[in-house]
Amino acid sequence: MQFSLFLHMERYSEQESHRQLFEELCELVRIAEAGGFRTAWIGEHHGMQFTSSPSPIAQLAYLAAKTERIRLGAGTFVAPFWNPIRLAGEAAMLDLISGGRLEFGIARGAYQYEFDRLTDGMSAADGGQSLREMVPAIRGLWQGDHAYSGDVYRFPATTSVPKPVQSPLPPMWIAARDPNSHDFAVKNGCNVMVTALMKGDEEVADLAHKFDTACAKHPEVPRPELMLLRHTYVHEESDPQGWRKGAEAINRFYRHFLAWFKNDQQAIDGFFEPVSQASVADNPEFSLDGLHRNMMIGTPSELVERLKGYEALGITEYSFWTDNTLPFEDKKRSLELFIREVMPHFR
Repeated sequence: MQFSLFLHMERYSEQESHRQLFEELCELVRIAEAGGFRTAWIGEHHGMQFTSSPSPIAQLAYLAAKTERIRLGAGTFVAPFWNPIRLAGEAAMLDLISGGRLEFGIARGAYQYEFDRLTDGMSAADGGQSLREMVPAIRGLWQGDHAYSGDVYRFPATTSVPKPVQSPLPPMWIAARDPNSHDFAVKNGCNVMVTALMKGDEEVADLAHKFDTACAKHPEVPRPELMLLRHTYVHEESDPQGWRKGAEAINRFYRHFLAWFKNDQQAIDGFFEPVSQASVADNPEFSLDGLHRNMMIGTPSELVERLKGYEALGITEYSFWTDNTLPFEDKKRSLELFIREVMPHFR
């Protein structure tokens, strides 16, 4: 099993400087590289302070100059927000700058708040067609002169300038949840990234089963990689109640997440108020015990056992998701503990 880091600049207060948050993000990536993580993943979000990330390319290009080995993942570009020609060229430039370290992730998008502002109110649920057309369009442009005519994108013969330096092409990842997305990804030779969000390991098993089913339907395609993304917080074996800090933090994160997903507030300078504790009191997924059980929160030995189970399900990459509302020093301590006491069991 490979390990990767998934992170954003999390901002919950005007007192927090974006510059300081970016420096902390870079420090976490440097720690991950030194610790043997394969990839650092950064997503794309717009107008949302709690995931301040309008351009994964800009951040990853900076990190390319500050790191040597760690691969640089866009996790993920939101297909409906892009023109294929522009995305192919910008992503190829990142591959060039980084010496061939690009991992190209793409998804249909999720937050209606963003779609209302970037796609003139298109439903986020309708982003799948853009994704399905973007994959062959990008690959064609990376390989040379390519014309495309689809329902979403149309352009005459054009090529990506520059071309990626990886041969034959940079790895392409698709964020998948439903069986059709898994099937499309595997059929097209794309790796798959999944997240169970707040659900437990039964959801992870279900996602792995969907991936296995798609692989079985396409035996002609070499089996792609399967990456699992989960909120992760490690605490010392000597502190039996240490899990509470992680559970409380992830509770706060998901109350912010739910507020943005519901999209029923007026954002003030990119901030939404999180949904109240009272409004989720009856939802067991928000309880501290539920979060402790479902999220990757625990001691090193507890996380090793969980990860061995994921490995048995066919997960080939585990992505340590740092977004959790905690201060930098807590994130750093958790990451270092994971590197020191969890990862050696998988080497």
